[in-house]
Amino acid sequence: MQEPHTFFYQLILLYRPFEKKLNDLLQQHDLHRAQWIILYYLSNFGPSTNVEISTYQGVEKPTITRTMSRLEALGLVTHRQGNDKREKKMMVTDYGNHVYLKVRQSIDQFEKEILAGISEEDQVETMRIFKEIRKNLTK
Repeated sequence: MQEPHTFFYQLILLYRPFEKKLNDLLQQHDLHRAQWIILYYLSNFGPSTNVEISTYQGVEKPTITRTMSRLEALGLVTHRQGNDKREKKMMVTDYGNHVYLKVRQSIDQFEKEILAGISEEDQVETMRIFKEIRKNLTK
């Protein structure tokens, strides 16, 4: 068996070129990764507060707030009153949904290309491992 640091070294080597290519693809749609992750989250999990999104992503709330303000200025998201007057639920606009579906097609193609030759079974196992590592990190 390989030493543990080799696994994470390979992860680091994978992450940088993946993020660069993803940002290049997103730039064609006038977005960047942080915006895409929020748009993805809201499109898949529904209206959410900035706190819920920051907890899910493991980033500080001000980071989400800044990105959310930009998405709102672009007309991709809007807010509605939550259960509490102080709470804002962010949600994708119709225009944001249109953009999400368009970008999703590009990303689906990108993912298909970079996963070529990797079985579905191996992909599922890798996702399981990543979830376990994340769980261990957030204990």
